[in-house]
Amino acid sequence: MSAYVLVEVDIHDGSLYEEYKKLTPASIEAYGGRFVVRGLSVQVMEGDWKHDRLVLLEFPSKEVALSWYHSEAYQQARAIREKASSANFLIIG
Repeated sequence: MSAYVLVEVDIHDGSLYEEYKKLTPASIEAYGGRFVVRGLSVQVMEGDWKHDRLVLLEFPSKEVALSWYHSEAYQQARAIREKASSANFLIIG
C-alpha cells in the first residue's frame, strides 16, 4: 500500500532552501518515491493555513518512506533544510 509524506514548510532563507530543493529529488527517486505536489499555490477554503510551501510525496510503502527519511542522502539535505526553514513532516498510510 502506498504511503504519503505531507510536508508544510516555513522558509526563513530562500537561497539556502534552493540548495535543499536541488538535493532532495534524487534521494526521493532512489527510494521509489515521487512528488505528487511540489510548491503549488495553496488556496484556503476553510480553516487556517499559514505556511510558505506544501509538498506531498508518494512512496511504495510506509517502511520505504521511513527508510528514505532516515537515509544518509536525505540527512545531508535535511541539515540544509533545517537551517533554511522549519517544517512539519507527516506520514500517511
